[in-house]
Formats: sequence, C-alpha cells, structure tokens
Amino acid sequence: MLINLSNHPSEKWVSEQRGTAIEQYGKIIDMPFPRIPPEASYDEVWKIADDYFEQIKTRAKQEKTTVHLMGEMTFTYMLIDRLKDANIPCVASTTERTVEERDGKKIVQFNFIQFRAYF
Repeated sequence: MLINLSNHPSEKWVSEQRGTAIEQYGKIIDMPFPRIPPEASYDEVWKIADDYFEQIKTRAKQEKTTVHLMGEMTFTYMLIDRLKDANIPCVASTTERTVEERDGKKIVQFNFIQFRAYF
C-alpha cells in the first residue's frame, strides 16, 4: 500500500504517476497533509508529526506500507525520521518542471518522472 501524504490527492495525479504507484506499491490511500502554521513552534510541529506517525504505524501493522511524503519541510523531516526508525519506507515524487511564458504570464507544468526513496 502507498499512503499519499501530500497536498495532491492521488485522484488528481496524472495516469503515469497513478499507474507507477499501483504497480510498485499496490493500492493508494490518501491522507490529507496537515496545515502547519508558519508561527508553530518546534514542539507544536513535533506533536503533529507524532500524531501522524501513530496513525501511519497503526495502518502499517496491517499490511506492507510505503509513505509518499511531500510538504512542509520541518514536519516532513520529523515524520520521515520517525518512520525510518520504524522501518516504514518513505518516497518523494520527482517531476520535470517546464515553464512557458504566454502574454506575460508563466505557465508551469510538472511532469511525473519517478518515486525516489528517502534514505
């Protein structure tokens, strides 16, 4: 199973990303990324990361689990650190960014390339 913990629900992923995820990890479960206030203290972010860790750990007991984790960096680091210690693998999605300028506006498109493990 792949837990998608990001601001991008898997139903909105391009077919290549969904297909790759299913092929490599099995079913996809979306877990909404928490709102991390910019004024939050270290301890507040740690508490949120700990809550998410407990939720993921419970799910991971039931079946082999990998976590796709993309978002606010301090939360992401704290959670990856905990998950790695619990032997729950984490991956990031990599994309190719293309920028086109039309009528003075930038149009940015991201093309999925692969999932890359956090080590």
